[in-house]
Amino acid sequence: MTKRFAFLALITGIAMMVFAACQAATPVPVMEVSEPVNVPAATEAPVEAAPALTGDAVRGGRLYDKWTVELGVDVPEGDHPLWATQTTNTRSGSDTWRCKECHGWDYKGAEGAYGSGSHLTGFVGVMGVSGKDANEILGILKGSSNPDHDFSAYMDDQALTDLALFLSEKLVDYAAVINPAAGKTFFEENCIDCHGPQGLALNFGNAEEPEYQGTIAIDNPWEFLNKTRFGQPGFPEMPSLDDAGVTDEELDDLLAYVASFPTSAPVSEGGVLYDNWMKAMGVDVPATDQPLFATQTTNTRTGADTWRCKECHGWDYKGVDGAYGSGSHKTGFKGLLDAAAMSAEDLTAWLNGTKNPDHNFTGEGMLGDAQVEMMVAFLKSDKIEASAFVNEDKTIAGGDTERGKLIFEFYCATCHGEDGRTYNFGDAAEPEFVGTVAADNPWEFVHKVNYGQPSAIMPSGINMEWTLQDIIDLLTYAQSLPAN
Repeated sequence: MTKRFAFLALITGIAMMVFAACQAATPVPVMEVSEPVNVPAATEAPVEAAPALTGDAVRGGRLYDKWTVELGVDVPEGDHPLWATQTTNTRSGSDTWRCKECHGWDYKGAEGAYGSGSHLTGFVGVMGVSGKDANEILGILKGSSNPDHDFSAYMDDQALTDLALFLSEKLVDYAAVINPAAGKTFFEENCIDCHGPQGLALNFGNAEEPEYQGTIAIDNPWEFLNKTRFGQPGFPEMPSLDDAGVTDEELDDLLAYVASFPTSAPVSEGGVLYDNWMKAMGVDVPATDQPLFATQTTNTRTGADTWRCKECHGWDYKGVDGAYGSGSHKTGFKGLLDAAAMSAEDLTAWLNGTKNPDHNFTGEGMLGDAQVEMMVAFLKSDKIEASAFVNEDKTIAGGDTERGKLIFEFYCATCHGEDGRTYNFGDAAEPEFVGTVAADNPWEFVHKVNYGQPSAIMPSGINMEWTLQDIIDLLTYAQSLPAN
């Protein structure tokens, strides 16, 4: 017998002995289970979850944009405390308190569109909190993660709750939906009445830096999508498309279509400059009277009035041959209707002082090259000659009061009120309302309706593609509104 065989025999014998001993012992009952048995470990009592927050997430989207305007409160003094921790974004004051300025319109902060350029702060985005418990986000807004990020001293609890719900429920990765598509039908059905056929009816900027729908869609599609989804702070007339149930795909189509719009409207921009270029550009009035004003003695106005084109050439563009041919506005200067036939070079030479150094409207704090081009576009455009329908007593010929009322109620009453007295353009001593202007100065009324109002978001008729009859009818009805 080999050693290997002997070893195997020994092992076999031991195994048989162990088996026999087990058989002789008292049987131990065995519990058969179909699944493994888990013995629970000792645990603490479960923590009760915080109750679900209730509020308006859509309102939260507007708060994210500009909560001070949405709440109608003053901007806190100084910069936001966290602003001092970055040096790349040089903005100050109210901008530093806007959520979007740190975290971006795309909600991605330094990882998104605000990862470079003048808006760069280096702060993280908020996309990471999307889908999280709104209670946790509310805590962050109250300073749980950083006391310098505590907004509870500035916003009430409901506003913070709405903002938390927005961050939890409404964030969208816009990069996934910005694709070329046709949104023309959607725009014409929902947006054209306020923004005009090419999005040029409302200038959100000013004559120095115009900003239209196309400008925003091209330069900042994230801002465009945020505003279309949630509305515009301070402008209840701008509806929330999110509230209306508009889908991401529809917004995609709308953005792609609007991005094809023009980003300038030189004629209307020039018309606003003609009215009051200082106000339209947001610049200071020159320190002295316009030099040419000293060459006349009939108009005793001084300062800003002497620099307004309309003060010399009239609201009817006829100067001494028109409505300003008599009365306190008379200067004796001629009109400019014939400017439409002049070359752009000659008109530029008149505006920059080449033709007459005393008629120079360019230089520091005055018209720049872009504004000169706007003025030239306006001067060369066809203008409404109101004398064709304004009678000698300033009443209107050929107008339809009822049709004008429909136009006013649809386009104007929202801002000016049903009686046109929401805004007083004058003062308490000499109030001036829509009805006042229409009755006393129908030429001014026509100009402002056609081109807009300096430093105000007011639709321009030419960019709405209104007809002459539309304006005549609107003027006819406006003259029936109270003048005081």
